[in-house]
Amino acid sequence: MSVAIIDYGSGNLHSAAKAFERAARAMENPEKVVVTRDPDVVFRADRVVLPGVGAFADCRKGLDSLNGMVDAMTEVVRDKARPFFGICVGMQLMATQGKEYVTTPGLNWIAGDVEKISPREENLKIPHMGWNTLNLLREHPVLERLPLGDKGRHAYFVHSYHLNATNEADVVARADYGGPLTAIVAKDTAIGTQFHPEKSQRFGLALISNFLKWKP
Repeated sequence: MSVAIIDYGSGNLHSAAKAFERAARAMENPEKVVVTRDPDVVFRADRVVLPGVGAFADCRKGLDSLNGMVDAMTEVVRDKARPFFGICVGMQLMATQGKEYVTTPGLNWIAGDVEKISPREENLKIPHMGWNTLNLLREHPVLERLPLGDKGRHAYFVHSYHLNATNEADVVARADYGGPLTAIVAKDTAIGTQFHPEKSQRFGLALISNFLKWKP
């Protein structure tokens, strides 16, 4: 069993890989975590992770620069129905399109646009950086037994844009930052978090562990 973390020049790769490796070691049957730029490795993987830091258009350009990677991801996730985890901009790339500076096509796995957040309170700065609790909209196996809600665990966010999903059913959880922010989306065998689980301490490791055990 293997987990492919895609290196396309736009990820918080080192800390993401370390977090997935740590969670994998704690499993009864540890899965091998591989950081790769090879679409063939992704095609053979049992799980796929797409991290992402930076601007939407730059991340999409980096992904497209790996010849065959988008096709490999799409076949593995959409056709073979293997679990996928998008992190931050990796989650945003699941959208129909991004509207950060320029309009850029996304993977269109989750209908909706990536739009700039606009907190109601003027004193709230953009980018949104810091710790927030998560408000659950619907149950999901990757969130099983995790303490959510106002008195739950906090997740670490750093972003100026979020995925405004067309279908409410695709949104699993939101955070509040002077208004609702999309925190987690999921559809079929794909899930994405706007926050960084690899930087979210125990909560993030527990979420990654749930993902590694998830059998959709």
